[in-house]
Amino acid sequence: MADILAGFGGFSWAILAFIVALSIIVTVHEYGHYIVGRWCGIKAEVFSLGFGPVLFSRHDKHGTRWQLAALPFGGYVKFLGDANAASQPDGEAVAALSDEDAAKSMFGAALWRRALTVLAGPVFNFVLTIIIFAVIALSRGLPVDEPKIGAIKNNPAGVSELQAGDLILELNGVPVDSYKAFFSQSDTIEQPTVDYLVERKGATMAITGPNPSPALVDRVSFGSAAEDAGLEEGDVIIAVNDAPVATFQNLMAIVAELDGAPMRLTIWRADADGQGATEFDVELAPRRSDLPLPEGGFETRWLIGISGSTLFEPVLEAPSVWGSVSYGASRVWSIVTGSLSALSHIVSGAISTCNLQGPIGIAETSGNVASNGILDFVILIAVLSTAIGMMNLFPIPVLDGGHLLFYAYEAVTGNPPPEKALRLLFAAGMALVLGMMIFSVFNDFLCP
Repeated sequence: MADILAGFGGFSWAILAFIVALSIIVTVHEYGHYIVGRWCGIKAEVFSLGFGPVLFSRHDKHGTRWQLAALPFGGYVKFLGDANAASQPDGEAVAALSDEDAAKSMFGAALWRRALTVLAGPVFNFVLTIIIFAVIALSRGLPVDEPKIGAIKNNPAGVSELQAGDLILELNGVPVDSYKAFFSQSDTIEQPTVDYLVERKGATMAITGPNPSPALVDRVSFGSAAEDAGLEEGDVIIAVNDAPVATFQNLMAIVAELDGAPMRLTIWRADADGQGATEFDVELAPRRSDLPLPEGGFETRWLIGISGSTLFEPVLEAPSVWGSVSYGASRVWSIVTGSLSALSHIVSGAISTCNLQGPIGIAETSGNVASNGILDFVILIAVLSTAIGMMNLFPIPVLDGGHLLFYAYEAVTGNPPPEKALRLLFAAGMALVLGMMIFSVFNDFLCP
């Protein structure tokens, strides 16, 4: 019974986290439609958060009914002339409108006004992501480009002569003038100790210290073999099957060579007070996963479910406001291009369709991320906001991209698509979207 209650509690937390994240994203998306529509003179009759029976509603001075509905898995804005939440035209209602009122509907307003209103939803999603990452950058700072030590993490090698504030000039005699160069050089070093040339308070010093890229656990992936085995952030893997591991690159090579075979990891874990440490063994089996490549595309590899980190924390500096916005925009671009690449590889069969999560999988991820802390949860909201904005731009009827496609047709031909054709296209679009949702739900149950 205790296990059942614990499982129910975890599931309830996941659902709650998912609803909170989705509600924020949907509210921003729909508010984009609403406010830009209002600016363009298009009347919004209903702004709904959720679907189904209405739990609460009120009318504002503009005549819009704001409502909270019972099923909190989406939302919509119903404009004048809309037949439903998908903004399918209500031909009879539009025909009955006066010329003055028709100009305030989604089907009588100028084409550019309608296009801006539809486009605003996804754009607001992207803006939300930019704002979140910009605020994070301003509050926490971004790594400086020069390879300067901000802090030294606990490690099996113990205390070295390196200090916070040291500027690393060389690794094993190779100059490193940026963190990019530092990472590139550190990845090639396999021995446990390294010769450093550093600058400290204006003086240059040669120091022998620990390898800057040990098999140090920076993050543990949710649902991974590493999480199941109990690995934690800050752990250092010092051996695999009793064979010493000097670097994270060394660990990756060993995992690849074992080709999915179970392995025994020897873990070094610092005590909570940082004054001591313990060593212990765990057993796990790697799992196959599709990973994006920096140059584009994907590769399938055996993974234990951790990401690595260098021994040193970089120095962080708060960027300018413009720099933080630029950083947020770069994250939006990265999410969009990565998502499109993943979708294209799923469609082509290059990677498994199990990479496509449904609502249950996303809810589980939301709960896990929320349990990890508010910052990770806010970042998840930012990522999902861009993903939802991007998907809404797909040229599928019932989605915003479908409406924009119809407006493009109208701009070229001078007339909107025939109402009968619209009904058929909306039905086909709804069938496609529902089919994709059902497929993703099956993935949630059937994929490992």
